[in-house]
Amino acid sequence: MSGSRGPPDIPKMLAGLQARDRRSIAQACTLLETLKPGALDLIAALGPRLGRALVIGFTGPPGAGKSTLVNAYIRVLRQQGYSVAVVAVDPSSPVTGGSILGDRVRMTAAAEDDEVFVRALASRGSLGGLSPAAVRIIDALDGAGFDIVLLETVGTGQSEIDVAEVADVRVVIVAPGLGDDIQAMKSGHLEIADVLVVNKGDLPGADITRTQLSATLGMRSGGMSGVPILKTTATSGEGLAELAAKLAEIGTIRMAAGAQVRRLRRARYLIARAAADLVAERVKAGGVTELEALADAVLAGTLAPRDAAAIFVDPLRRAE
Repeated sequence: MSGSRGPPDIPKMLAGLQARDRRSIAQACTLLETLKPGALDLIAALGPRLGRALVIGFTGPPGAGKSTLVNAYIRVLRQQGYSVAVVAVDPSSPVTGGSILGDRVRMTAAAEDDEVFVRALASRGSLGGLSPAAVRIIDALDGAGFDIVLLETVGTGQSEIDVAEVADVRVVIVAPGLGDDIQAMKSGHLEIADVLVVNKGDLPGADITRTQLSATLGMRSGGMSGVPILKTTATSGEGLAELAAKLAEIGTIRMAAGAQVRRLRRARYLIARAAADLVAERVKAGGVTELEALADAVLAGTLAPRDAAAIFVDPLRRAE
């Protein structure tokens, strides 16, 4: 065809995914990321094939060595015979929305391995560290038949807990010398961790950091004292075997819940995020004036904040 591209050939794309053709995988990821015409048809067609991949999320503060650890973990998984896909979320520019997407460069394990596929993705300003597009891309990679999908998130702070709703297993990574970050993480990252990893274990203070984490978990309610705290050095491979074994153990338990349960959790996340996005779009589209009027009513005590929020989301409620 010349001039303009027609709609995507979904059966052809599905066949390419089944054959794990890299071009088809990239095209499917792009289609689902952008939600261009044909995306919903692809999601519907992929449905029966989804939920087979174990999704493992890696998060943590900047400087913890997440990308290096993920790269090392990929090598371990490949030695064990697993096919691996990675969704590497990089921070976006708040001005242009663009991203350097440097994680793709750092993950050298994928350079010459047809059983490893890396998709870099900009966070698009999402405060939770993810964008809904990440979930859709996970579906494309799951549909391509990869055994394990690794999700590496931005690492911007304790607000970055969306990974808890998306990943089957959550790994929180810290490094020595980040004591202040551990304090800040108490109300954020720590609650989502299935496994805590002190990376850069060859640096001074690694054991102290591990002790600090153990003490912090001991003060938490809800049985967090049982969360394993492992020490790794990604550059040398130290501790990687132990980490891989623990993730496999937890992954087996989570997969036993079944594909439907795990996919429903992600669907609920997508709905909640979409609802939040609609409210944000409404504010940008001129809802500021109405928001100010509702704020005045809240300050005057004539309207409760929750009721004001309900009216803002659904103006018809004002007449009730």
